[in-house]
Amino acid sequence: MSEAQILIVGAGPTGLVLALALARLGQPFRIIDKAPGPGRASRAMAVQARTLELYRRLGIADAVLAGGIPVRAVHLREEGAEVAQFSLEDFGQGLSPYPFALAFPQDDHERLLVAALEGIGIRVEWNTELLGFTQDAAGVRARLRQGGADSECSAAWICGCDGAHSRVREALAPGFPGGTYPQRFYVADVRIAGPFQTDLTVNLAERGLTLMFPVRSSGMQRLLGLLPERLADQEDLRFEAIQPEVEALLGIRVEAVNWFSTYHVHHRVAAHFRSGRAFIAGDAGHIHSPAGGQGMNTGIGDALNLAWKLAAVQGGRAAPALLDSYEAERIGFARSLVRTTDRAFQAMTGSGGGSRFLRRWLVPRLLPLLTGFVPVRHAFFSTVSQIRIAYPESPLSEGEGGEVAAGDRMPWVPGAEYDRFDWRLEVHGALAPALADASQRLGLAAAAYPWGEAAQEAGLQRDAAYLVRPDGHVGLAWANQDPLYLEVYVARHGLAFR
Repeated sequence: MSEAQILIVGAGPTGLVLALALARLGQPFRIIDKAPGPGRASRAMAVQARTLELYRRLGIADAVLAGGIPVRAVHLREEGAEVAQFSLEDFGQGLSPYPFALAFPQDDHERLLVAALEGIGIRVEWNTELLGFTQDAAGVRARLRQGGADSECSAAWICGCDGAHSRVREALAPGFPGGTYPQRFYVADVRIAGPFQTDLTVNLAERGLTLMFPVRSSGMQRLLGLLPERLADQEDLRFEAIQPEVEALLGIRVEAVNWFSTYHVHHRVAAHFRSGRAFIAGDAGHIHSPAGGQGMNTGIGDALNLAWKLAAVQGGRAAPALLDSYEAERIGFARSLVRTTDRAFQAMTGSGGGSRFLRRWLVPRLLPLLTGFVPVRHAFFSTVSQIRIAYPESPLSEGEGGEVAAGDRMPWVPGAEYDRFDWRLEVHGALAPALADASQRLGLAAAAYPWGEAAQEAGLQRDAAYLVRPDGHVGLAWANQDPLYLEVYVARHGLAFR
């Protein structure tokens, strides 16, 4: 029986990011997938700013940026004619080092992550299927099938990153409540005549919407929309059946089709993300509409949240109770996200009068007007980019400093360090000698940055102390820099920084 401290099941973006994060933290693991290799279809597309910030901690943000395409403008069309447009250039200006959304196809994304793992000597075990597992207080025992041969593997923990039909989730039987939308959608990767379009085009139709955005730097475009009602029940549908209508709505001519598929959209959240020594993450725990390009990014957020906690507990640098915060933090966000995307999705795809009014009149007229105001642009970016995610109710969140409360993502201030993938103490202003001494005794990295306008605009409080977690969220915030607050927090959670 082979052994691994952590067994990761599933090598999609969630599992691969979990693996890469554990590797960066020096934590041994094993990652398996029943597929023969990375996916070949570009399912998820958008890489949000928060994901890029997390990738910065893993050292791969620049590589992802190099492979992706920033989406800088939106064109709104109505029945085949452009009715409005607006720029996305400054939506996130001053809020993140990555003030944009990036189009980067999932299959290219997976290959980049696989290459990053191979670059540090770690290989995914492809063609390896999880048959089942048991667990007790001592660990996990998994049954695997690889190349037709069955084997067993023991591990301290098992992480199910194995998608909507997760074998890990099914073994835990926590339930996967939710439903399926009645509409049938299509998706296609195509090459169009004329120049490559890097903007997002949205056609607001009487019966739904049609979108086009860039998918590959080689010139492929992604088309996505509702199937016409007359074709909704037709099997073995080909793109040619909808091509004339799609071309007319988007004002394009398709020269080549690389991939076409139809699908139904589901919305579900598992009842639990943890059971004993088993965890689920990504689509294994939550699936929802594609509104806002949130799905893959949420799974990657799950992976980073879980990785540093598993590494800390397994490495003896935190109390085991730290792992309880994974479900507490991520399941709450997943439920909120499903509710939000469900409302947006139904509003924009529904057949009722309210949805038609929203698509045909309100959005094309009101949205360009509202985006002329900086607070609206910032609010939109903060929500879609996921930089607004916060864990105020987490057992790890204590205190506040200015407008920044524990559980919030530590605001981005130019000049501050955001590459570290470990705990750090941050002060904007003067670091008190007593707190500096306490940090040094604990082995905690501490940094003091000059107080300035950017810190004030970010909502920070001058001279307040912020204990920032490895994932960039604030664990502890307090105004007077009394070292006792830090020492009590560290003792409560059994933290060790050396």
